[in-house]
Amino acid sequence: MRTRFIDTSSFLYAGFAILAASLFAAFAFVGKQATDYRDVGQLIGEKQIQHGILDRLQEAESAQRGYLLTNDAAYLAPLDAATAHIAGDFDVLTRGSEPGEERDTLEALRGLANEKLAEMRKTVELQASGRHEEALAVVRAGSGRASMERLRVGLDAKSARQQQMIDTQSRIVERSGSLLRAGAAIAISVTILIGAATIGLLRNRLNEIASAQAELRDVNVALSAEAAQREQLAEQLRQSQKMEAIGQLTGGLAHDFNNMLAVVIGSVNLAKRRLSTDPAETLRYLDGALEGAEHAATLTHRLLAFSRRQPLAPEPIDPNKMVSTMAEMLRRTLGEDVCLEAVFAGGLWRAFADPSQLETTILNLALNARDAMPQGGKLTIETSNAYLDENYSARELDIPPGQYVLIAVTDTGTGMNRDTVARAFDPFFTTKPAGRGTGLGLSQVYGFVRQSGGHVRIYSEQGLGTTIKLYLPRHHGPATVAPAAATHARSTPRSEKSETILIVEDDVRVRDLTADTLAELGYNVLAAESAAAALRQLEVCPNISLLFTDVVMPDTNGRKLAEEAWKRRPDLKILFTTGYTPNAVVHNGVLDPGVELIVKPYSIDRLARKVRDVLDGARAVPSETKTTRRKVLIVDDDAAVCEAMAELLRLENYEVCVASDGLRALEAAQTFKPDVALLDLGLPGINGYETARRLRQLPETRDLLLLAATGAGGDEVRRLCEAAGFDLHLVKPIDLDTLKALIDGQRPHPTRSA
Repeated sequence: MRTRFIDTSSFLYAGFAILAASLFAAFAFVGKQATDYRDVGQLIGEKQIQHGILDRLQEAESAQRGYLLTNDAAYLAPLDAATAHIAGDFDVLTRGSEPGEERDTLEALRGLANEKLAEMRKTVELQASGRHEEALAVVRAGSGRASMERLRVGLDAKSARQQQMIDTQSRIVERSGSLLRAGAAIAISVTILIGAATIGLLRNRLNEIASAQAELRDVNVALSAEAAQREQLAEQLRQSQKMEAIGQLTGGLAHDFNNMLAVVIGSVNLAKRRLSTDPAETLRYLDGALEGAEHAATLTHRLLAFSRRQPLAPEPIDPNKMVSTMAEMLRRTLGEDVCLEAVFAGGLWRAFADPSQLETTILNLALNARDAMPQGGKLTIETSNAYLDENYSARELDIPPGQYVLIAVTDTGTGMNRDTVARAFDPFFTTKPAGRGTGLGLSQVYGFVRQSGGHVRIYSEQGLGTTIKLYLPRHHGPATVAPAAATHARSTPRSEKSETILIVEDDVRVRDLTADTLAELGYNVLAAESAAAALRQLEVCPNISLLFTDVVMPDTNGRKLAEEAWKRRPDLKILFTTGYTPNAVVHNGVLDPGVELIVKPYSIDRLARKVRDVLDGARAVPSETKTTRRKVLIVDDDAAVCEAMAELLRLENYEVCVASDGLRALEAAQTFKPDVALLDLGLPGINGYETARRLRQLPETRDLLLLAATGAGGDEVRRLCEAAGFDLHLVKPIDLDTLKALIDGQRPHPTRSA
């Protein structure tokens, strides 16, 4: 089959070559024929002009004779016409001739014509002046007749030569036509042969394609199996890399915790040995154990910050004022070798973040900068307003476009290479010597900024220094900034009125230790191991001033216990505690409004101050934001997608209602009254745009947060979403953290894609 295909192809190529040659020859013959026709036409035209010259001169002779016989000037019109046109006719003939003998002949003939015309004009002038006999004498002299005769002979000879050339060109044109007809016949024949060969070739190719498709199906099956195997291997590799990362994290944790536990255990053992013999040395060892435990607590707090799981209490912040307040403390901390400069932007927006965590972040960055300048240098902290556009957002992961407050920390230190910059935020990664750092400082910075809804970037060049830019979300609410907390030292507060505190903790060791601690501070203490036991205590003990409950407990968590307690005692003060902040009291990393929380582990002094602050603070009646979950309406015709998203949101403690089309969504909205609606745009019946318009018209849903969901983005979709009343356009797949931030956060404006 392959040989037959090659033979057929060769025939086709030869046929196309012949056809192309035939067409080329045909075009050449057509062009030549057109040239020949043009030459023949030119010769005929010149011949006609020559006949015209003779005709005009003969008419002029007749006019001359008539005038001489009658003396009537009317006869002179042909003579005047001949005089006017003959010169032009000779000009035309001269332009069409080649320089040389032909043109010399024409000039001689022009002279004869002029002599004849001059002779006729002379006789006319003599006749006009009354000298009739002299005029006749000129005619009888015969010079004009001789000129006319020579002119006629010359023009006739030229016409004969032209006729000969016309005959020759006509024969050439006829021969070209014959060749053109023969070429057309050849081209038609070749075309027919090519068509037949093409049909045969196509038939062969179709057979080959069918065979190739069968082979391709077999190859696809093999490739699919290979792709599945590769995917399995890739998944194994991802799992291996994940386990390697976990191993690295676990190794770092084990290393640091073992060091801290070694300090704690060794110090306690030595304290036990010296307890009876050397009380002062015992106190030193106990201080060492306490310091090791505090370092361990700091490590866990940094890990929670990196994982974006620390509880935050964001509020409006004036970064200029914060940096200005910290400047003196930073100068003392950095030392004399480091020059600190603060550059404040005018008209700076308010940032929305946790002020204490932001101070810690700036301090961490300043200390890192100091360590990068062992010989001293300059540290610059600069503030400004910033706008991250959609192009920047598209290049970065999970960074919504919009307005941010920028805090940039720049040093003139050693700088970092590209590989170090890429790993700078990794937990336990450090370039400092052993014992000089845990490798969690920048990880904590990264986790805090991202949990706050911001963005952080590192710009560094070896030998020149490093700039770390913090992009914090802009606060769009009232410009009032909460006053900074007092920093002066004060003694550990104690109970002033013998208040009673109910402790709820399922871990007996923590419960007993907390009870002893609060009793040491002068409080009356009651203890319960579960929420049910705590509610019974509240029923029988009306003088309880504070409910101090763990958040994570079996059966009923601390948040639900608090809601039940507030139903019984609306004025009851409640303080939560936990070692890990779940979604019961924290949403999107932010403490729920009205929630008081102290994170484990805590010192006696910190617990005493927190308890005193809660007891001395005002207790308002729980608001809707404290006791009522946010309501979310999900509208999508894909049942699997709808239920999966609903289940994820329910696990995050949201109240969820689902609908499969626009009409059901409108019905559900009037009774469910959602706070947020997530609408797929491609709904059956009335689409997502129309559903959004109708939701905006309902009194129950006029002010809800409307989110559009679709598989495609773009300016046109965003424009349609804005026209329909959507607040934001989300492109599938939707990131859960982004959705939670929108549900819990402020209403965005204007409409944009995320």
